[in-house]
Amino acid sequence: MAHVTYRIVEHDGGWAYKSGDTYSETFASHDDAKAAAVRAAREQRVPDQTAAIEYETAAGEWVTESADGHDRPSTDVEG
Repeated sequence: MAHVTYRIVEHDGGWAYKSGDTYSETFASHDDAKAAAVRAAREQRVPDQTAAIEYETAAGEWVTESADGHDRPSTDVEG
């Protein structure tokens, strides 16, 4: 099972949550960013329908896969 960690960080004159190299929108306070990260983490754990997904690789190739809507990651929030 995959694991996703959301980290609360200072960003762009405010606060954001970050997963990997991706930042959320900027929030005015640490508490606002943390509340948004907790919501995002909770939503990641909710099962959904199995669906076909398409994405582009770093090499510029498009890939189509089936995403199992019940294979959800575990999540946590740090910061």
